[in-house]
Amino acid sequence: MIAFRSLLFNAVFYLNLIVQMILWAPLFFLMPRKKAWFVPKFWARSALWLQDKLAGTKSEITGLENLPAGSFILAPKHQSFWDAIAFFQYLRDPLYILKRELTWIPFFGWYILKMRLIPVNRGSRAKALKQVVADARREMANDRQLIIYPEGTRRAPGDEPAYKYGIVELYSQLGLPVVPVAHVAGLFWPRRKFMRYPGTIKARFLPPIPAGLEREEFMQRLIAETEAGCDALLVDAANTPGHPPLPPTAVKRLAELKATAG
Repeated sequence: MIAFRSLLFNAVFYLNLIVQMILWAPLFFLMPRKKAWFVPKFWARSALWLQDKLAGTKSEITGLENLPAGSFILAPKHQSFWDAIAFFQYLRDPLYILKRELTWIPFFGWYILKMRLIPVNRGSRAKALKQVVADARREMANDRQLIIYPEGTRRAPGDEPAYKYGIVELYSQLGLPVVPVAHVAGLFWPRRKFMRYPGTIKARFLPPIPAGLEREEFMQRLIAETEAGCDALLVDAANTPGHPPLPPTAVKRLAELKATAG
């Protein structure tokens, strides 16, 4: 039954995306950019609603009081496609950094270009980072909220942290607070798999890390606070009856936490 519901959700998820991109297009491309965010935010909410109704997976996001006014950097843990659509609906004018190839996709790429997101050519990392910082500085001057995944790519729940330098450079250059985001969505919407497991994905916006810290201090705080938040949610999920299958990384991390507590 879970496999059937997963297959059904995946099919309807992408159908919903395609249909909405086509139906909203006339209004979306005529609206001013900031008002046009209504369309992708509506789609994100509808996708999470479909996940609840078809796959039996609810979304519970807390910590909204930790989102600062004005511009800031949002730094979610990256485990799943879920975390790419779950958070931006809470931001006034979100700004994503994404790979350039996504802008080449018909319709989808046009939507990206309309919202003035930051496409990255990942061929030369040093050159790309310099351009990203320049583009982000320009856009953040317009009271936007930058979303960046500190580890760059999706990682399994409980996996060892692998934070990249890019988040440190952006933090240092932009002079903005960073809001870490903890979750274990990869248990319910695993990477590179079609299975979608029932239950409740819990995520939390953590208290912001203030601007102005030394680079090393910032990185240590970001890793420590994000990972502690994810560990707490992993333990909570593992103690919930009927939880999804735990990947080896999660089993190993839970054993480490148990040994530390003991």
